[in-house]
Formats: sequence, C-alpha cells, structure tokens
Amino acid sequence: MLSTASPDLIMSNHSFAAFAAMSKGDMAPDWLIRRVTVGWGLPPERTRLKLISVSENATFRVEIDGSPYAVLRVHRPGYVEPEQIRSKLQWVRALGNDMDVRVPSVLPLVDDSLVLTFGRSEAEGAAAAEAPWHVVAFAFIQGEVLEDIIDTLQDPASYYRRIGATTAVFHDHQQEWLRPQGFGRFQWGIADMLGESSRWGDWRGAQLTGTQFTVLPQAEERALEQVSGLEPGGAGWGLIHADLRPSNIMIHDDTLTVIDFDDCGYGWLLYDLASAFSFIEHEPYAPRIAKEWLKGYQEVRELSDKEIGHACALSMLRGLTMLGWTITHREDALPPAIWAAQVPGTVNVANQYLCSSVWIIE
Repeated sequence: MLSTASPDLIMSNHSFAAFAAMSKGDMAPDWLIRRVTVGWGLPPERTRLKLISVSENATFRVEIDGSPYAVLRVHRPGYVEPEQIRSKLQWVRALGNDMDVRVPSVLPLVDDSLVLTFGRSEAEGAAAAEAPWHVVAFAFIQGEVLEDIIDTLQDPASYYRRIGATTAVFHDHQQEWLRPQGFGRFQWGIADMLGESSRWGDWRGAQLTGTQFTVLPQAEERALEQVSGLEPGGAGWGLIHADLRPSNIMIHDDTLTVIDFDDCGYGWLLYDLASAFSFIEHEPYAPRIAKEWLKGYQEVRELSDKEIGHACALSMLRGLTMLGWTITHREDALPPAIWAAQVPGTVNVANQYLCSSVWIIE
C-alpha cells in the first residue's frame, strides 16, 4: 500500500508507478527483461527477474536456470543523473579494490560500460516525455541480511562494533581516494534532510497529535543548534555511505558484506553513525549497540567528545529525516512493526534527546 502523501516522491513519473503495483517475487515486465538480457548478454529464455523491493529504485533478483546470478537496480527515471550513478559504482569498485572490506562486485555490460540507459516506446507504455531509464547490476551475494537474523544471534552488539569499524575504514578511504574525473554525488546537508527542500519529504506531513507537534520541533531546534558550527565542505565532511545499517549488511560464514550504496553522497562523516540506527533509535537496546559502534569506529579513527556530541545531534535529525521518508514511501518498505513505531518512536527519541543530548550513548 502506498502512502497518499507526496506520491510524486515515490514515483516521480507515471512510468515508475507500474512497479508500485508489484509485490515481492513478481516477475519484471517484458520490456525490462528484454533490455537487461541484451545489455548483459544473458540467455532470455533462461533468465528471470523477480522483484525484491521498491523504494528510491526497484530492485530485482536475476536468476538463470533458477539459480541466483545478480541483483539489478532500476533507478527511477529523473531521480538521479547517470553520472551520479556511475560515480557510486566507481566508489564501490574502489573500496573493493583498495580496502580489506567486502562490497558487491559491479557487473559491467557486454560493452564494458557500467550503466544501462534506454528509453521506452509508446507500445511499451511509455509516457510522451518519459525520462531515460538507468539500470545497474551487481553480482549476487550469498548469505542473509543481518537485519533479518540479528535477533537470533548470540551477541548482536558485536556486529555493530564491526559495522562501526567498517564505517571508519570507509571514512579513511574517501579521505585519501583520488576521485575519477567527472565524479559527483549529491549532498546530505541540513536542507537535504529537513523541511520543504528535503530529499524524501518533510516530517511535518506525518499524522501527529498536538503534543507530538510540540516535542518534535523543540528537538529539531535543539539539534540544529548543536550542529550549527558544522559547515558543508569543512572539517568532518566527506563521502559517506549514509545508510550503513543491518538491512544493508549481508552475512555469510560470519563475514560481512556492505551493500546498497544508493544513498551515498557528501555529508558529515558522523551522519553514518546516525544512519546506522535508523528506525531503532527509540529501542531500549539502542544505547548499548551505539556504544559498540563507537568502540569499533574508534579502533580505526579517533573521535573527540565534541564530535560524539555532533553525532548524537545528527542522530536526532536523522530520526526526523526518516519520519519524513515514511510519509513518502510504501508501507511494505519496512516490516509492519517498525513502520507502526515511527511516529511514537521518533517522539520517544525527541523526549530523550531533550533530556540528554547524548542519550544514544548513555
């Protein structure tokens, strides 16, 4: 079911709305299968594309003869420029080549390019002024999503420590990495997180009670004051994953693989701490795992008390950002219990933050 708020953010044009009617496991439309099998040189009669999820893009599992082969990302037309998509893939490749971390292998097309770009005909249901489609593919990764199994693990907090250390490795890499010519990604500044200009939607569009409408603006104001000294492009600013949480970690034989770099861009480095706890900041166990994340991060990179304070403020702002995200996305983008907890959970976090600006690590 789609939220009725700001549907243009969910499906920026009529064409992408076709994916909104699909459910997990549904087959991709024929027009997409044809382009993909030709672009990557796959046998059409033996290839199946099955939907995994729909969000900022549509993600499909590519199977050949019933066996998993790749994961396909179909970007919403007009949402991200192809140069930015290509830049994302360049960073993923560089991380895999330069660092001792596991990331998905980017699968080039038969012509060795990284992004499949095409337009559709009216016979395929294309709108008159439809923007081009951009599709990328990654090698299939064996294992399970950490979020799906973390409750069954004997010591789930230790995985957050490893995520923290991996995040610090990413930060070290981006600091030294020489960007290829033409590299560019969007930003995660304040205006991109909050308000009418926010990338995903203004949290004020959520269904709130009078009390909730009082608490959240107070927390927002306090957090903005706390980060007021931070400037885009200044110290602590760089290329970040921006969504490095258990839903974007695959685990196989106790080895972690970081996936889904679609949100990567330029922002404050410690926004990666904030995003690591998206949708769970309100949970009683959040402070324990946040401490483990910090321990892992500080095994690789030092952090001052002031920087940790900034990270906590960014976590508050991230909570508001994701509340805005929920009003512009499909309800099935999250497990039902997590979806239902977003308004009360964010209010809970706001109350905690107003009592202590470092609540997440206390």
